Amino acid sequence: MPRARKGRQRRGGGARSSAQAPADSGSSEDEAGSEARSSTSECPSLLSTTAEGSLGGDIVDEQGRQEDLEGKLKEYVDYLADKSAKTRQGALESLRLALAARLLPDFLLERRLTLADALEKCLRKGKGAEQALAAALLGLLCVQLGPGPQGEELFHSMQPLLVSVLSDVTASPAARLHCASALGLGCYVAAADVQDLASCLSCLEGVFSQAYGVGGSGAPVVPASLQGLLCAALQAWALLLTTCPSTHISHILDRQLPRLPQLLSSESVNLRIAAGETIALLFELARDLEDFTYEDTEALCSTLRALATDSNKYRAKADRRRQRATFRAVLRFVEVCVRTYMSERGCTPAHSRPASYGPSASQGGECDEDTVHFGLEVLYVDSWARRRVYAAFKDVLGSGMHHHLQNNELLRDIFGLGPVLVLDAAALKACKIARCEKHLYNAAAFKARTKARGRVRDKRADILAIGFCQELSLNFFNDKAKSRHRVGSWRPGPLGSWSLARTRRPMASSCPASGRANCVPVPGLWGGSRRVSLLLLSLALFPRDDP
Repeated sequence: MPRARKGRQRRGGGARSSAQAPADSGSSEDEAGSEARSSTSECPSLLSTTAEGSLGGDIVDEQGRQEDLEGKLKEYVDYLADKSAKTRQGALESLRLALAARLLPDFLLERRLTLADALEKCLRKGKGAEQALAAALLGLLCVQLGPGPQGEELFHSMQPLLVSVLSDVTASPAARLHCASALGLGCYVAAADVQDLASCLSCLEGVFSQAYGVGGSGAPVVPASLQGLLCAALQAWALLLTTCPSTHISHILDRQLPRLPQLLSSESVNLRIAAGETIALLFELARDLEDFTYEDTEALCSTLRALATDSNKYRAKADRRRQRATFRAVLRFVEVCVRTYMSERGCTPAHSRPASYGPSASQGGECDEDTVHFGLEVLYVDSWARRRVYAAFKDVLGSGMHHHLQNNELLRDIFGLGPVLVLDAAALKACKIARCEKHLYNAAAFKARTKARGRVRDKRADILAIGFCQELSLNFFNDKAKSRHRVGSWRPGPLGSWSLARTRRPMASSCPASGRANCVPVPGLWGGSRRVSLLLLSLALFPRDDP
C-alpha cells in the first residue's frame, strides 16, 4: 500500500509537459510526454513555486512579485547547465510556463546569449523530451524578443539546428513536431530575408509531402506516431504563406493545391482539418491573383461536402462535431470563391448550388468571424490568414494569450490593435461590470439559448413521435388482422383513415359512433362500448392543419 501511494504522489506532482503534440500524435509522443512529466517531478520546487507563488497569486506588491519572479528565473537558467537530464527538463518546463504567462523582454535581452547556448546544447545532445521542450522554449523566446535585431540573430543561430532535427528521421516525433512549430513561428516573427522564408517553406513542405500518394493516388497510410508531425509541419507552412509574396504564392498554388486534397482522406482528424483550412487559405490568397486557375473544383467541393456531413459512428462524437463545423465553413468559402471566379470569366460552374449549412450560410465569400474578448478590448478574426496566425500564437502561449494581446507590442502590431492601453485603477473600476449585472446578463442569455434549442428539440421530438406511432399502429392493426384470419394488412387510407386490403368482410362506410365517413372498424375491438373511429385516432395521433 505505501508503494502505491508513493506512485500516485509522483504522478500528480509533475506539471503538464509541452512535449504533448497539439495534434493527435501516436504512442511515441505519449511516451515522450510521460517521460517529461516524470522528469519534472524530480524538482518540484521549480514548478510549484512558479505556478502557485509567482505566476498564479494576486500579490498587491507588483514590484516585489516581479523581483521574486526574476530571481526564480535566474535559478532556472542556471539549472539548464546541470548534468542531470531530469533537472534540465524541469528547468525548461518552468521557463516555458513563465514566458508563456509573462512578458519579460528586458530579462531575456540580458541573458539571450546564455539561453541560446543552453538551448543549442539541449537540441544537439538531448533526447526526445528535452529536445521538444527546448524547441518550444525557443519559439517563446522569438515571441518575447520580437522582430528586432536580437530576435533575428537568435533565429539565424538556431535555424540550421532546427532544420537538422526536423529532417532527422531517427529523432523523436515529438521533438520533430516542436521543431517544425518553432521553425515556422520563428521565421514568421524574426526572418526579414525572403531567402530564409523560401528555405523554411521548402523544408516544411518536404515534411508534410510524405503524406501524398504516388502518381496521384490516395494518401498513403501514415503511422500514427507521424500524424502529429505532418499536421504541425502543414500548419507551420500555412503560417508562413500569410507573409509570402504574391510571386511565390502563384508557384505554390500550381504545385500544392492539386495535391492537398489527398490529405482530406487521412485517418487523423487533425490532419484533415489542417488540410481543409490550408485549402481555404490558398483560395483566399489566390483571390488577389489574376491568372489563377483550378480545374478540379467539382471533385474538391464534393469531398468537402462529404466531410461537412460526415456521420460515421466509428469516429468520436467530438471529432465529428469539430470536423463538420470546420468543413462547413471551408465549403461555403470555397464554393463562393469558385462561383465568383467563374462569373468573372463568363461561365457557370457545374456545382453552382450554394452551400446552406448553419446560420452563417448567407455570408458571401468570407471566413466566419470569431470574436476574442480580452480585458476591455476585442479582437475580430475574420479571415483564414488571421485565423491561422491567431491559432499559431495560441498554441504556443496557451492561457497567456490574453496577457500577451494586452501587453506584447508584437502581437498588437500583427493584429492591428494599436499601442498598449495604459489605464489606471479608477478607469478599470469604472469599466468593470458589476457581478449582479453580469449574473443577470448570463441568466438572460441562458434563457434565450434554452428557448431556441427547445424549439429545435420539440420539432425533432414530434418527427420521431409521428414515425414511431405510425409504425406502432401499423404493427398493431396487422397483428389484429392476422389473429382474425383476414387476408392482407392494414394500410393508410385517404383523409388519414386506415383500410384493410383484400378483407373477407365489407368495410364500414361510416363510423357508428361519430357518423364520419372513411372510417373502418378495428379488428377485435368493434362492438359494444369499445367502438372506435380510426379517423379520430389518426387525427389525435397526427393532427393536420387543414387549409
